[in-house]
Amino acid sequence: MPTRKPKNPELSQAVDSLHEAAQHMRNAVQGKIDQVRGAAAAELAKAKAVARKQTSAAHAKLEVALNRAEARLHKVIAGAQKSLDKAVREADKRSAAMAKKAPAKKTTAKKPAPAGK
Repeated sequence: MPTRKPKNPELSQAVDSLHEAAQHMRNAVQGKIDQVRGAAAAELAKAKAVARKQTSAAHAKLEVALNRAEARLHKVIAGAQKSLDKAVREADKRSAAMAKKAPAKKTTAKKPAPAGK
């Protein structure tokens, strides 16, 4: 339903003035809302950037720690293989030395006595 304009020119001017003031207030409030929205978006973007940076830093630290652990593991495995090889060589040397020290003795196996009839 359209609004009726009053017949009184002062009242009509007051209504128009109020309408213009309301539009002006609406535009001003909308501008402030846009400013707040922009500021909030900027702060949110900053927070996201910091979170990504911290996540990236944590990820990088994790990668470094994993690489360090992997290098240590490879070093330990290589050391264990060397120790095992060394132990096998020493055991071979000892068994060869023992074989040389103890000449093979002739052992004659006695035949069992014939069973008595």
